Amino acid sequence: MRRGRLGVDRLLAALVVAASLPAGGARAGHELPFYPGYYPQEIRVETVAPSAAGPLLAKSALHAYVGSDPFDGRKVPANIGTSESLASYVVVTLNPASPSLADRGERCEAAARIIKAFAAPPGAYVFHPYPVTPYHADYLQHADLVERAKKSVRDRPPKALAGLRVRARGAVAEKLVTSPAKDGGWDAVVEEVELDALLAASRITLDGWLGPPWLKEGWFHAWLLEAGAMASEPAKRAAEELYRRLVTGAAAGPAEAMELERKLVAALTGGCERVVAGHTVRRERFSSEFSEGAENAASDSHAGFNSAIFVRTVKLKDFPWNGWLRLGIAAKPAAAWNPIGGLRDPAGRLIWAAVGDPAMLPAPGSATWVANRATVTSVAVDGDVPVPEDALIPEPGTGVPREVGKGKTARARITYRVAASAFHDNTRMTAADAVYPYLFAARWGAKRPGGSDYDPLVDAATVPAREALLGFKVLRVDSEVKKYSDLTFTYVVPVVEVYVRSLSRDPQQVAVEAAPWSTVPWHVLVLMEEAVRRGVGAFSAEEAKRRGVRWLDLARDAKTKEALTALVDGFARQAYVPESLKRFVTADEAENRWAALKQYAQRRGHFLVTNGPYQLSKWSDGAVTLEVFRDFTNPMGVGGFDRFAIPRRAYVSRIVPRGDRLEVSAEVERVEKFLREHRLVREPLPSGPAGGDRPEIPVCRYVVIGADGAVAAAGTADEVQGGKLLVNLKGQLKPGAYTALVSLVLGDNQVNPEVATAQFRVDAAP
Repeated sequence: MRRGRLGVDRLLAALVVAASLPAGGARAGHELPFYPGYYPQEIRVETVAPSAAGPLLAKSALHAYVGSDPFDGRKVPANIGTSESLASYVVVTLNPASPSLADRGERCEAAARIIKAFAAPPGAYVFHPYPVTPYHADYLQHADLVERAKKSVRDRPPKALAGLRVRARGAVAEKLVTSPAKDGGWDAVVEEVELDALLAASRITLDGWLGPPWLKEGWFHAWLLEAGAMASEPAKRAAEELYRRLVTGAAAGPAEAMELERKLVAALTGGCERVVAGHTVRRERFSSEFSEGAENAASDSHAGFNSAIFVRTVKLKDFPWNGWLRLGIAAKPAAAWNPIGGLRDPAGRLIWAAVGDPAMLPAPGSATWVANRATVTSVAVDGDVPVPEDALIPEPGTGVPREVGKGKTARARITYRVAASAFHDNTRMTAADAVYPYLFAARWGAKRPGGSDYDPLVDAATVPAREALLGFKVLRVDSEVKKYSDLTFTYVVPVVEVYVRSLSRDPQQVAVEAAPWSTVPWHVLVLMEEAVRRGVGAFSAEEAKRRGVRWLDLARDAKTKEALTALVDGFARQAYVPESLKRFVTADEAENRWAALKQYAQRRGHFLVTNGPYQLSKWSDGAVTLEVFRDFTNPMGVGGFDRFAIPRRAYVSRIVPRGDRLEVSAEVERVEKFLREHRLVREPLPSGPAGGDRPEIPVCRYVVIGADGAVAAAGTADEVQGGKLLVNLKGQLKPGAYTALVSLVLGDNQVNPEVATAQFRVDAAP
């Protein structure tokens, strides 16, 4: 295996720190008490056909293959590990123009017949006729409806498809439909809808912003999947109102919110215009060979290895840190390399997962978010919150910040601490960088008469954030000192207060919508804006096609780089600061920024500058090399996300209703490590502290369904008595019969939960 090397300046910095450590200063197997960045010192992304990837994995010439299974249909060697994630939906779309399917009942009957008649080769798909799957964190509140949908299809007697013209679209559908219609009219189409494609308009790179807070929720995926297929205008309006109430957080509490989610899915699927038959599972493989393989590879429940969490955890077995990680992917990079509307294909997303650094990361096994570079220190959601009159709000269409003025109130106030650090061009992040995405989104996400500063993709992707924002204010810039052994690091931390109109029941969702953060420096964003405004290119492929210009690429297009170089030269001479930033940036600061960018582009040959853990080093037609950026002012270090690398589960072994409470007996998984391997051991939840240490307690999630099928109560519990989790329902339920749906969460892992049910009654008080 070829051995690369760190940049000389980074290597010297590491050696200086290592030399300053006293004997015994290392811990957790590392020679440094703090090591910025993540494990591999180099990541090489190679384009490899699936047929060729298997042998390369088997001999550790590749460490992981991203996106598909190179052993599909073949025996998997013993030294290969597997990760599973949600890949796609399999749906039956009924033709609204077909005379025999004009009635809802006829459509539902036809869809059930088609699904019942599927040929189902092993592994082709998972029968699951409901859009919320076990890979969604909100599966629990739909579990009873899932079973009802499964029973509805299973209990139907087999019936021939005579008279139904069914087309098959795609490889998965062709395995399932035994006699597809070839030509002429059609009644139904069976097709696979990839989750990545479904989320394409909602999840763009946009400077480290990963999408709306509900990006991984099953009800949101159901909305994206079904809303466009609805034919009935009244039903569509009803679904839109339910969706609006969910995204504005109008529910009074968890139970009401879950009831809204169930009603939304029912409204979306009730007309049977598009019926979910099931889903497919993405199986990604990695080399687990004892010496030269990889380990510690966290995988996202929806994105799999093509995710920020994978890049931040995976490491080579022969290296406590560093090493040369080789990843394979089927398709060459096709999308333009720009961090606004580019990097949207599988190879681009993988590159951006390493080069970008978002404010928060999607939790790999749930729908929550993990603090990364922006930390929430307080959230006030206590009604009308005064907005300071000197808080700023960007002007739609221009992005110029204006003071909000007197008498303004918000529904929530969030205070963030922003972990600033160096950008790849050695400039330092400031508060101006943190707040500039607000200004950018306002400028490019809103149309104005006669204005050319608009991109529909930016508009669509930033609607929730723009509608939520009522003002922001940079309170101060702190210096945060951290000591590691005898080393002291000082970090610069802008503190930003943000005011939003969101009514979300979940403060975390509010915080994700409005986080002040930029993984791209303001001067690179401004460079791209001016390039687009002057016709050099466009942010998105759609807008590039409409305008007849290039899709803006900061690295691979020679003519674009030539134009960008000329722009940077001019901006450096005039110390250019756009109007929207003049209250945040001085001329001297601007001059330094443009000079640094010019030098970086001369040295590196591209303008793709971020403050992410990796930087673009080399590229060719078939491979991209990313080099680690070990910046000691970046507080994110090796091992920071290792807790996600081995997801564990907890299981309900028994539920005993006792009046107004439930007693839940549990079993939990424990990790046993030996040499370079591990296994999960399942054992009962201890009844008390062992050896003075409190055992890890799983979180009990519960949803109580009334006899009318509505959600009556919901919440979480972690109180333990006598080795049992207690769910206290006192005062929450009226007299009557109920069904409790219960699952347990350990280590934030909510994927593929075991859902237990219990029927019970609540009697009237004597």
